[in-house]
Amino acid sequence: MKVHTLSAEPTHSFWDRSLQPRLRIEPGNEVEIECVDASGGQVHPAMTTAEFLQIDRNRIHALSGPIWIEGAAPGDVLEVSVLSTRHSGWGWSSVIAGLGFLKDRFREPYLWHWLLDGESTRSLAPAVVPLRPFLGVMGVARADDGAFRTRPPGNFGGNMDVRELCAGSTLYLPVYNPGALFSCGDGHAAQGDGEVCINGIECPLDVTLRFNLHKQQPLSGPIVEASDTVAADSAADAWVVVETGTDLIDTARAATSRMIDLLVSRWGFSEIHAYILCSVALRLRLSQVVNEPVHTVSAALSKQILPNRALFPAR
Repeated sequence: MKVHTLSAEPTHSFWDRSLQPRLRIEPGNEVEIECVDASGGQVHPAMTTAEFLQIDRNRIHALSGPIWIEGAAPGDVLEVSVLSTRHSGWGWSSVIAGLGFLKDRFREPYLWHWLLDGESTRSLAPAVVPLRPFLGVMGVARADDGAFRTRPPGNFGGNMDVRELCAGSTLYLPVYNPGALFSCGDGHAAQGDGEVCINGIECPLDVTLRFNLHKQQPLSGPIVEASDTVAADSAADAWVVVETGTDLIDTARAATSRMIDLLVSRWGFSEIHAYILCSVALRLRLSQVVNEPVHTVSAALSKQILPNRALFPAR
């Protein structure tokens, strides 16, 4: 096992499978990755709201990568284990006119700065907000030619904003191109379900990831094996199916259906029994509702109620 390092610069703010990889690694390798904040390093702790309105929004979601994983080919599954995360002590959140879940109510732009003290922040007193750092964007190159902005997520991963992807968790992604071409960024120190105002606590984030391959395995979209090393409640450990779509109800149905398929294929349930289990135990969450016109729904089942199982057993 080899450990590599990858600096943030030069970043990229679009998905394009023609981008040249900045790093080539073997399966099983770890990479220590530096990620700037979602603004691409434009926001700083003393910035005013007026200054914030002048930033270059073409640099939003400044991503580190791409990383080429040797041997990765279309039809494979890329396994990305989040080994550690480290914030830099500060972050920001904003309200942007015309964006957010309540954009008709909150019309005035606003920028808020956070001081991050270890595992919590008291910047918004009297609240004490626990920190659960994770990357909002983790994905592989899309299957189609061209340059695509990073705002909408998809079956390739991307801007999923799934807060379960903190340290200890593992992400499984379908591979669409040779080398997979993995990129990541958009660090969050904390985020609520939905990310309703358009931001979590946006922050620079250094992460250590380990990459593995599962050859020629069917996977239609991202799955997370969540293991929260911060939460005291072990029920936070879960299997999470991530689905993105333009209609919330249809997307929630698709996530539920994929969880049923997972229960049938990996745990041997009949379809009807899997359906009933989902009805009594599934946590159906809105991971993000602000990247219009697409939204992301997560369907989670606690690991406590299922026998221990490897999603892709070693061959």
